[in-house]
Amino acid sequence: MTTSVDAGRDVRAGRERYVSAAVTAPPLVVVGAEGARIDADDGRSYIDFAGGIGCQNLGHGPSEVVRAIHEQVDRYLHQCFMVGAYEPYVEVCRRLAELYPGPGTGYKSVLVNSGAEAVENAVKVARAATGRPAVVAFDRAFHGRTLLTMSLTSKVVPYKRGFGPFAPEVHRAPAPHRGFGSAEAIAALEHLFKADVDPQGVACVVLEPVQGEGGFIAMPPDFPKALKELCDRHGILYVDDEVQAGVGRTGPVWAIEHYGVTPDLLVSGKSLGGGLPLAAVTGRAELMDAVHVGGLGGTFGGNPVSCAAAAVVLDTVASPEFLRRAEALGRTIRERLDAIAAAVPAVVEVRGLGPMLAIELPPDRVPPTIAAARERGLLLLSCGLYGEAIRLLPPVTIGDEELARGLEALEAAVREAAA
Repeated sequence: MTTSVDAGRDVRAGRERYVSAAVTAPPLVVVGAEGARIDADDGRSYIDFAGGIGCQNLGHGPSEVVRAIHEQVDRYLHQCFMVGAYEPYVEVCRRLAELYPGPGTGYKSVLVNSGAEAVENAVKVARAATGRPAVVAFDRAFHGRTLLTMSLTSKVVPYKRGFGPFAPEVHRAPAPHRGFGSAEAIAALEHLFKADVDPQGVACVVLEPVQGEGGFIAMPPDFPKALKELCDRHGILYVDDEVQAGVGRTGPVWAIEHYGVTPDLLVSGKSLGGGLPLAAVTGRAELMDAVHVGGLGGTFGGNPVSCAAAAVVLDTVASPEFLRRAEALGRTIRERLDAIAAAVPAVVEVRGLGPMLAIELPPDRVPPTIAAARERGLLLLSCGLYGEAIRLLPPVTIGDEELARGLEALEAAVREAAA
């Protein structure tokens, strides 16, 4: 009889033999997952504050999502929307239109496979709609690993080293952070328009309202509005990258709702599919329809099974009950992290938005903290340009007892690594 220990040993041996060494090799081998827990081959059950890198805002295997997946599997697995239209694709686009963070109802979407693919398609839409080639991204941005999105990303190792030359017409501006405020960031962008790129040649700016891989850095309350006003002045489109920050991660469905700004295009992904691959670009109809017929699409984009899951996910994260839970979760985590920061001098900062929070440590203290947490049954991820932050991505649906145990393990790990 094959045991989980045997299976784990086989997975590790197979990983070493058959999987590219370029893919990060974690010590964990997963044999099951439910809610906020992951079961490993060593017989241990871990509290999951990683969420498959932000893909499990509703937790592992939420019952309504799983039910929708099973029902769709019994109908058909794949059609390709460009061959035959199907209801799940249209239903997800309808929900995305209804949930768009802006006035009116004239919004459309295209569905794709991943966040990177969605960002790339948002740039394609912006270029087609404006007739302009250039794109502006920001310091500490992460937008993906394709050629264009890797060019937009602002972190060399591990994402860009040895992979150039990069896509042309990509320009970078500083984003607000730590003493460099919104006014300075807008001034720097205006300087960029004088020194490096004519604003009349810029199709779009791409910004995460909370920079994910960049360190869970939330934009100041006044920056998105000031950026949108500057964009409007020059006819530049504002692309809101909500791949990690969206789908309820910060409380409301979209993080940009905290700022009261309506983006021109919104990119979603990760938790959108409830654990299945799905991402989207949503925006005003005149922008989304500016691309020639056949210019957007893909074989697996908007897979019916992923769409069946996403329809349930969107209904759930749009509910008042979910928002109340997210707001309470954000308060609880923030209070505990602030208490840890007050008690442990090594903690540099607590930051984030709603329940999308991180704790910053000296970079050399982050790996031992994550390792110590894992020993205590808690899974964590780092982020930040220097790997200086530990991001917390527990399911918003996590129970109070599991949350408390996870935060206890985090505090103990921080104290141990800082000693």
